[in-house]
Amino acid sequence: MADLFLVLHTECDGSFSKAALESLSTAADLSSKLGSAYSVGVIGAGASAAADAIAGCGAEKFYTVEDEAVAAPRYSSDTKASAALIKAADAQIILAPGTSRFARCMPGAAYRTGAAVDTHIVALAVEDGKISAQRWYYRQRILTTLSRADRPWILLVDGGVSDAWQGDAGSAGAQAVAVDFGDADNRVVIKGVESPAVDAQTIRPDSAILFVAGAGWTKKQSDGEYHIGDAGVLIQGFLCKAGASLGSSKSLVDLQSDGQETLSFMSHMNQVGQTGSTPRHAKGLSTCCHGEEPHAVGWRFINERRAINTDANCGWAQGKADVVYIADAFEVMEKVNALLS
Repeated sequence: MADLFLVLHTECDGSFSKAALESLSTAADLSSKLGSAYSVGVIGAGASAAADAIAGCGAEKFYTVEDEAVAAPRYSSDTKASAALIKAADAQIILAPGTSRFARCMPGAAYRTGAAVDTHIVALAVEDGKISAQRWYYRQRILTTLSRADRPWILLVDGGVSDAWQGDAGSAGAQAVAVDFGDADNRVVIKGVESPAVDAQTIRPDSAILFVAGAGWTKKQSDGEYHIGDAGVLIQGFLCKAGASLGSSKSLVDLQSDGQETLSFMSHMNQVGQTGSTPRHAKGLSTCCHGEEPHAVGWRFINERRAINTDANCGWAQGKADVVYIADAFEVMEKVNALLS
């Protein structure tokens, strides 16, 4: 049987993120399917205390690296620490959450340990003792199942694959792994962290609602005038009141590069669809979008899809949305914001 090892990192406050706890559930489930024990390695500030917080997860052993060099994300030190944990555990199958921190350093750790690595894993299965993984290609249009004979094999698991682990804390008895961090590993100096104001943060992956704005918000309205300022107030008001995450059609974010007046808080980071992101939210509300295939493909993981459009023949009405409101988005969102207030 394969030796299973899970690598996690702490956040700046010493806790685990939701993605880390989800990957812990994935590891526990895979261990059960393999019929073998698994171990956990933790890097980052407060790694030992974090290991104690998940002591009841059923892991056989715990390893930690909590040197000051890994207190903050940094490629060189994270790569060396992750490689040291993998070697200490002598593992054949290594799981890790697909966070930005590990997506950056795990390929380097794979090179140092002679491992193969695959990212964006969305499912793991065991058949006849062999592990197979699934991931999407071509903008989430092709779902593939793959397996490797190479060992070690590192798999970065996407968020949302499993429920976040919940269990009792205890004493993990973690083994500290010594890592010799040199000057080259500390060349990048973290001066501090600047966070945007709460109302300026528009991308919220954990939100229950995705609100997508289309280019129709910036067109002439029924009175023959532009109301881009009013559109911004309505959209930001809904995002703030509902705690929703903001998405955008490609046509809307492209307006900025064309020099046309548009929504100042919108960027290509908000773009959803074939050439953008594929978010996962419980509900989605599309406004002033036509719902054509390149955009709608980004909604395939939204559980409940609704749209507001004045055109009864738009793409959303052709079976791409669960509910379509044939109405003026300005009027609808004004009433929705009033109800939320």
